[in-house]
Amino acid sequence: MHRRVYLAALGTAVSASLAGCSSAVSGVAGDPCSGEDCHIGMNRTQFLPDVYEISVGDTVVWKNTSEADHTITAYDNGIPDGADFFATGGFEDQESARHAWQGQRGGRLGTRETFEHTFEVPGTYEYFCIPHERAEMNGKIVVSE
Repeated sequence: MHRRVYLAALGTAVSASLAGCSSAVSGVAGDPCSGEDCHIGMNRTQFLPDVYEISVGDTVVWKNTSEADHTITAYDNGIPDGADFFATGGFEDQESARHAWQGQRGGRLGTRETFEHTFEVPGTYEYFCIPHERAEMNGKIVVSE
């Protein structure tokens, strides 16, 4: 009989312990840049957050907070007229960035590496991760005056 009481108490303690772990994990997964020097983090197939709002002249810092390699690549037709194209690796357009990735993983942002870009033109900027585009890893920066 004492054995059943012990096992029941042990099960309750383990459940309480795991409940605390799951909430801690979900908090980290939701905001990987909390307490970090970045604005947008990444998991395996998502930018976190996937929509980020700023003002003209602000700089956004992305940080690869996952174990996978990623890129940050603007869509050529997804940035406002007159805005600068942006991509990890410093490429001047989407085609060059794709070609570099396919050839030698050009523009690769490794784990814990950062990339930053300053937005000077108001509007919506759409971007994606080349190796995870099929998994719909994309994001938007909304820049207002």
